[in-house]
Amino acid sequence: MTARPNPLGQPVGPDLDGWRSPPRIPRTPMEGRLCRLVPLDPDAHADDLFDAHAADTDGRGWTYLAYGPFATREALRAWIAGVAAGEDPLFLAVIDGASGRAVGQASFLRIDPAAGSVEVGHIRFSPALQRTALATEAMHLMMARAFGLGYRRYEWKCDALNAPSRTAARRLGFSFEGLFRQATVYRGRNRDTAWFSILDREWPAIDAGFRAWLDSSNFDADGRQRTRLNDHVPPGGEVVREV
Repeated sequence: MTARPNPLGQPVGPDLDGWRSPPRIPRTPMEGRLCRLVPLDPDAHADDLFDAHAADTDGRGWTYLAYGPFATREALRAWIAGVAAGEDPLFLAVIDGASGRAVGQASFLRIDPAAGSVEVGHIRFSPALQRTALATEAMHLMMARAFGLGYRRYEWKCDALNAPSRTAARRLGFSFEGLFRQATVYRGRNRDTAWFSILDREWPAIDAGFRAWLDSSNFDADGRQRTRLNDHVPPGGEVVREV
């Protein structure tokens, strides 16, 4: 992004002619070929999610979240009831289109229409959802919702020690922006936070790549991919400096 001088000769960012703050993220469903995303609801989703997450027998999927695992259905239902009505984070259930069951959850958070910025987080995919086309489609649907509304920055943040999350971010086209040292404390331990982003000017090419990969023609009769996502969406790079 090129800087320009103001009348005092100081470098400033480019004008955003015609840009307007987007609306808040609505609580409306997102429909894909393989899945749909709907607002998280304790009555509709708690039992499905408890069963789905129970396949993670050692609880490793909860290590980098500030909550969970939940030992009982009642405990998970109570947690969902406590977060489901919130607007930020706005929690969503990932519904398998074939079975109609909830198999994971994610959220929009740090929603800042004035800056045109929104983050995806609180991602907890069950073992049945992990490393599937359905999981990739869910992430694409959330990106498409944000950029379609006019957001200009889409963020992904994670514990810097969470290697699978960092790998997932790059696979999905996010660029690494840096490390916030001692950013927070959770579960009684320090967290350095790794920051990633996709910008609106990058989105059209990334969107086209997702759509090409997710097309049914890219999968054989057994659901195996013919090409990799990164054959269509180059893995995110590293933003060293923008001037």
